[in-house]
Amino acid sequence: MKEFIGMVTAQVAQVLLMIISKSAIADGMSNYSFIFYSNALASLILFPLSFIFHRSANRPPLTSIVLFGFFTIGLLGFLAQVFGYSGISCSSATLATTLLNLIPGFTFVLAIVCRMEAINIKTSTTQAKFIGTVVSITGAIIVTLYKGPTLLSSPLSSEFLNRVLVQPSNWVLGGTFLVIDAVFSSMYIIAQAFVLKKYPAVMVVMFAYCFVCTVLSGLVSLIVEDDLSSFSLQPNKRLFSILYSGIFGSAFQVTVQAWCVRRKGPLFVAMFHPVGIVISTLIGVIFLGDGFYLGSLLGSIIVVVGFYTVMWGKAKEEKIVVSSKLDYEQAPLLQEDGAEEQVTSSSP
Repeated sequence: MKEFIGMVTAQVAQVLLMIISKSAIADGMSNYSFIFYSNALASLILFPLSFIFHRSANRPPLTSIVLFGFFTIGLLGFLAQVFGYSGISCSSATLATTLLNLIPGFTFVLAIVCRMEAINIKTSTTQAKFIGTVVSITGAIIVTLYKGPTLLSSPLSSEFLNRVLVQPSNWVLGGTFLVIDAVFSSMYIIAQAFVLKKYPAVMVVMFAYCFVCTVLSGLVSLIVEDDLSSFSLQPNKRLFSILYSGIFGSAFQVTVQAWCVRRKGPLFVAMFHPVGIVISTLIGVIFLGDGFYLGSLLGSIIVVVGFYTVMWGKAKEEKIVVSSKLDYEQAPLLQEDGAEEQVTSSSP
């Protein structure tokens, strides 16, 4: 259950990051400065941790291929953050939560192309993974786009929620940016799986990722930013947003996701994005004064059904792989036993 608990906490951190980043960017902070500060703080946190968790004797050697992999995941992650925060600033955290549920579909396709997921449309495991992915995305869209009658009202004020989830006029542009974000995020997850296979020191890989994002966002900021006031950490709302984003949104979240990618594969991590919208609904009801609607209930049930369908397919697939390995390992032993019996029977 460690991977499940880790991904649920990572999704909680991501949902809160969307709300907090929307508030900071709406307050005048630029996307690039937000990315720069967040990843710089995460780099400072992960740098000493990488030495604590991965001592020099246990760290794999750094090769040119590994260094190129570090740059690749950093570039893909940087592009995903740029388009993601741009989409949130043009639209809303609600639309971001919805469209990022395209990540499981994109990741599933890329994992098949890169041969990271076994596919045989005639088998029940492949059918379960495919159907479950589509069902989860459908449930997430229902939660967001269909409300229905109110089942539970919250006594809290929803002014903050309405201000953060406001829908500006650039809805189409924001949606386009968020779709591009989903594509880059899927590519990042796949690339991360390749890098971790070559270099399994998770903390070191994540430090390199955050460091590359910091350098890229700093360079781009110097080129495109005219007003340096966007780098100011005043008012305190900006400072709080950076502290949360750097500690929980970058250092904690990306490290947990990378650890789960290494242990369970990219599709496992991607499938938690639809679960994130269920988490965002609960956060809205409990803390932000939002109501709980029929659409939220139906969509959440559909998300859970789709999620467990994929997990069932993955679990059954792992059992088949383990069974095949055992059969392969036992086959030489059986052949040796048979040979010994023939020698024994042929001897006088």
